[in-house]
Amino acid sequence: MLNHVYHIIATLGFTGYIPHAPGTFGTAIGLFAILLTRPGDAVLVLFSIPVIIVGTVSAHHIEKVLGKDSGHIVIDEFCGYLVSVMFLPKSTGYLIAAFVLFRLFDIFKPPPIKRIESTISGGTGIMLDDLLAGVYANICLQVWRVMFG
Repeated sequence: MLNHVYHIIATLGFTGYIPHAPGTFGTAIGLFAILLTRPGDAVLVLFSIPVIIVGTVSAHHIEKVLGKDSGHIVIDEFCGYLVSVMFLPKSTGYLIAAFVLFRLFDIFKPPPIKRIESTISGGTGIMLDDLLAGVYANICLQVWRVMFG
């Protein structure tokens, strides 16, 4: 029973089984959740912490079933997107820019993201590379906000 719960969490209700670009769809769930709720930063942080912890545990257990960093596991994209929008205006423009930047950093994996993905195993490795991609996207948008905001 617990493995089934882990599976639902890790694949975001089986979003990870969408045949094309499941990571993009996992990220899109994050985008739509933030667009609909427009949480304040404190709420976002307080929501993100347990989701990241539960996501890490779920990804760790389900990776054993689906294989190393399976594309079906998309909780990491959801959590990475949450990080990408922390402490930024929750305007549609910033949220979409965060989506695009996060996906680019997640796909191209600039250093040290690629190394983290390949050297840290289990749920921690699955989550860390996407959380770092979210940090990269967030830094870019923070710089944008300071310069042009």
